[in-house]
Amino acid sequence: MTTVTISEILDDLRAADEITRRYERRYWLSSADFYELYRQGLLDDGERLEDFTLWAGFYEIKLDREKDLQKLSQIRMRHLREQVQLGSAQIAPLEPALELVSA
Repeated sequence: MTTVTISEILDDLRAADEITRRYERRYWLSSADFYELYRQGLLDDGERLEDFTLWAGFYEIKLDREKDLQKLSQIRMRHLREQVQLGSAQIAPLEPALELVSA
């Protein structure tokens, strides 16, 4: 198992977002639309294969980290709801971490 902190998740998201935005500007296409074409094998794999492979990889990182962030947020919300039942919720700036199962 691997532990990932919220800072690491957010840093990865920022980097992946910056890179996918560059490709979106270059090719005039959203990453989600590009990825759909890429997964279906509908893109020319000639001279732009390296760009497309990198774009898809960073988009997958972005999707994975968005899922990780959502998991952490759901855990946090459960804890806050438990606190609310006892009175009021306290949001402290603690750095939560998520245990990831290695594939």
